[in-house]
Amino acid sequence: MTNNKRSFQIQAVNRRFIPFDSEKEKEWKGPFFFVQGADCQPGLTYRWSGTTRVECSPDMSMNWDVEIEATRAVIKKLNQMEPKPKFFIVCGDIVDAFDFEEPFRTRQENDIKEVLNELDPSIPLVCVCGNHDVGDQPTHSSIQRYIDHFGDDYFDFYCSGVHCIVLNSQFYAHSTNVEDLKAQHEQWLDQVLKDQQAKHTIIFQHIPWFLKTYDEEKDYFNIEINTRLQMLEKFHSAGVKKIFCGHYHRNTGGSYKSMEQIVTSAIGLQLGKDKSGVRLVRVTENDIEHQYFSTEDIPSNFM
Repeated sequence: MTNNKRSFQIQAVNRRFIPFDSEKEKEWKGPFFFVQGADCQPGLTYRWSGTTRVECSPDMSMNWDVEIEATRAVIKKLNQMEPKPKFFIVCGDIVDAFDFEEPFRTRQENDIKEVLNELDPSIPLVCVCGNHDVGDQPTHSSIQRYIDHFGDDYFDFYCSGVHCIVLNSQFYAHSTNVEDLKAQHEQWLDQVLKDQQAKHTIIFQHIPWFLKTYDEEKDYFNIEINTRLQMLEKFHSAGVKKIFCGHYHRNTGGSYKSMEQIVTSAIGLQLGKDKSGVRLVRVTENDIEHQYFSTEDIPSNFM
């Protein structure tokens, strides 16, 4: 019997996103929409005590059926949409187990790639790295492992005249072990932000700069305030319109000057009152509108 399953295709290579031709896509072609999700994080529900993520040992019992089925349900809904979204972007924590938490990390990588591969081939999948994907304290090897399985940890692409910039936000949370890689990331970012000819510029990352207000105190879910303010001003000065994030497992957001940051809840475990779901984002010539939908309420047409 022939196995007709497609193999998982890495799409982000050499800081580019293969499905979109960078030159052809720089031209505005009219309104479109895309879908943003975050935190599939298979295994977190099983490990969540109600207040914290419990430690694991290699021989402990664990499963992640809940998150796999939640991800599958989202993909089934997206596949039914007409017209199809321009792309589906997952803003980090694609897996839960850290690179040293074996055998769970390898199994989660295989299982989540299998379900993500059920996405209609006409909908490009964009992967963004989160802290669980590259490590709370990333190393060269933990970042390389992510790249080997899901593609580049940062890159940019154009889609119908819109400049999309994908960041590795873990560099802003903890870069002690990878200062050289962070320096390369910042040099690259300064370069891509110079192109201000796009209809809109959007940034995608995992960890939010802030949750509600740009001058709030530091906590687990945001970035240290001095770094935060420096980067927000850099983005605003470069004409960035929106920043889409995950990590918080709840919906929230706020603004820095005229730039909006949107924090989208999880496909997997919820830590608030939201339901598992994704955010649909409609892009027009003059605006970017967005709305979070629980999976069961995802419409078949968002245009």
